[in-house]
Amino acid sequence: MDTGTNKLKILNDPVHGFIKIPSEFIFDLLEDPWFQRLRFIKQLGLTDMVYPGATHSRFLHSLGALHLMGLALTTLRKKKVEISDEEFEAALIAILCHDLGHGPFSHSLEFNISGKISHEDISLIIMNILNRKYNNRMNMAIEMFTGKYPRRFFNDLISSQIDMDRLDYLLRDSFYTGVIEGSVGSDRIISMLNIAGNRLVVEEKGVYSIEKFLIARRFMYWQVYMHKTVLSADQMLKRIIRRARSLIMNGHQVKSSIPVDYFLRTKIERQELLDGKNMEFSEMYFKLDDGELISSIRQWAENTDEILSDLAKAFLYRQLPAIELSDKPFPKSDVNRIIDILNGINDFRLQDTGSYVYTGCISNITYAPSAPSVKILQKDGSLREVTEVSSILRHDTLSKSTIRYYLCYPKDIRSIIN
Repeated sequence: MDTGTNKLKILNDPVHGFIKIPSEFIFDLLEDPWFQRLRFIKQLGLTDMVYPGATHSRFLHSLGALHLMGLALTTLRKKKVEISDEEFEAALIAILCHDLGHGPFSHSLEFNISGKISHEDISLIIMNILNRKYNNRMNMAIEMFTGKYPRRFFNDLISSQIDMDRLDYLLRDSFYTGVIEGSVGSDRIISMLNIAGNRLVVEEKGVYSIEKFLIARRFMYWQVYMHKTVLSADQMLKRIIRRARSLIMNGHQVKSSIPVDYFLRTKIERQELLDGKNMEFSEMYFKLDDGELISSIRQWAENTDEILSDLAKAFLYRQLPAIELSDKPFPKSDVNRIIDILNGINDFRLQDTGSYVYTGCISNITYAPSAPSVKILQKDGSLREVTEVSSILRHDTLSKSTIRYYLCYPKDIRSIIN
């Protein structure tokens, strides 16, 4: 973006069309290095290994969520919901900053690079850093983000089962992957939003749109976010990180970029971070993005450790593990049989079988009854749970977690296994 005197820019987004930057302060946030960092973090992690078009960034998604939040707030104002200019801007800031805490490849490495701290926690840490930088201009936005602001519907717009984050990522991810089943009518859903009892609700006429939204999300989870090849790539990347960290802890030389080396060597304490007592973490996290990690993996491909080198090369050249899915857990005997095959051919991968042969599970739920529910505002003014109104969402398969189990192993021995 250009840094001229006119900060009320209009950007052209391939998903939403023209997006207007609504205030000079929001423009300053967009220009801030912390936000510009999101240009170098892919929204869908390693999904482009399956859908080559899925290279869009967290930066783009955050702009889209900002745009949808503006539409939602304007809609609510038209329905006589009192929203001050200060609240309007704060809600825009909160949704704009909601993903600042994502690390390399987004969800692919959540809890693997930064320890047991979520990207939402890190987003809050970064928002506090920016708040100090901009003279507490973000106090209200942080309250909305954390759910502490008394008008709870603002937090519902930021983080709920029908928030602006989900609306944008479904549309955007559908667009860039070409998976049309994920496309949803965001304008229709937003036009049906209202407020009742201080919470976000959907007017009765919007029930079918909510059904389509939730079903689209289910399709996208199984066809895109949890696609078995994407899962295979994610698991391989995690084992590369684990191997590199193990080697470092055992005194082996592993060349990495400075921020990657820091996170491989350092144990991160969550509470210490939330209390603002670890400034080094923030300095290093600022420098951490997809490019930094790929640069390190390229160096690891030449490492003297045979396992790390093999894993890194296979990842860089998309030689991913074979993966099988099942509705039931894979028995330990399946893993042992594959290890026996490696043993039979005296394979070097026996040095660390956990990096090559492993099982686990993934889960997804279309509509979570335990989360704050989606309320439908009836014509008579009463509220009903969406599952009471929708015949589709009453079905058990949509309101219960679906679990799939996976088994990964080297692809080059698949013919022997089968």
